[in-house]
Amino acid sequence: MTNKNALITGITGQDGAYLSQLLLSKGYKVHGILARRSTDTLWRLRELGIADEVILLDGDLTDLSSLIRAMEASKADEVYNLGAQSFVGSSWQQPLLTAQVDGVGALNVLEAVRIVNPKGRFYQASTSEMFGLIQAEQQDETTPFYPRSPYGVAKLMAHWATVNYRESFAMHASSGILFNHESPLRGIEFVTRKVTDAVARIKLGLQKELRLGNIDAKRDWGFAGDYVEAMWLMLQQEQGDDYVVATGQTTTVRRMCEIAFGHAGLTMDQHLVIDEKFFRPAEVDVLLGNPAKANAKLGWRPKTSLEDLIVMMLDADLRRLSRG
Repeated sequence: MTNKNALITGITGQDGAYLSQLLLSKGYKVHGILARRSTDTLWRLRELGIADEVILLDGDLTDLSSLIRAMEASKADEVYNLGAQSFVGSSWQQPLLTAQVDGVGALNVLEAVRIVNPKGRFYQASTSEMFGLIQAEQQDETTPFYPRSPYGVAKLMAHWATVNYRESFAMHASSGILFNHESPLRGIEFVTRKVTDAVARIKLGLQKELRLGNIDAKRDWGFAGDYVEAMWLMLQQEQGDDYVVATGQTTTVRRMCEIAFGHAGLTMDQHLVIDEKFFRPAEVDVLLGNPAKANAKLGWRPKTSLEDLIVMMLDADLRRLSRG
């Protein structure tokens, strides 16, 4: 057990909730920055039974002064920047907001750490979307980036800012280039949760169809609960570095749908509708990560298969909907 302090931006999101649970289990005092912009932001923390165990501090990624105050109040030894406008589709409709929150916001957190506690350890939530138009069949830490969305572009700025602060100021700063990771706590706007929620509703007679865009897009999907362990492991190393976190296996959206409909005992072709409005302006067709470095240096490996993940998510949605 430890007596360290952690500060998490995006603590009310999927990854923030699972990371909080992990750090609490290790004896950390967990602080989270809460941007008070929406209602019922704490449902994920409540779902994991830890809402009363974390300390919430008012702040915003676009407000450096609030981040400095949060650093001072938390006395953070480790800072995890998970906060973002994280829905790729929305980034075309809100490119400037996405750039400010995901790109400049990360720079603000780095500055707050540098000003208040330059010996603190920093984690940046990078993303496989930075690879975009892939330059290699399987992507690792040396693969060139080619983002295909405003989200990917903003995240690439944050990623390189992390590298720059590590090299310029000798900060312990690491980036986790995480491939798609899902869970029952995933937002409804993401395709995996959109699928499991819709299949649960169809099973319960609450709706009749599921409308999707490009179901032949391929992704490397893992379980968020496994991936937050990799985040923590990065900050336990002697030096900061960049790591790809992935399963090393790719699956189509179509196959993911087949797993969900099959588990519910439904025939997919009777309910799935392809809708052109869900196609992206610039599609990322395939993402496949190579986690060899994380395997070797962190000793990290994913524990949950895609089949088990989709079943976990669908069963959770069935329970939620059944109890209203």
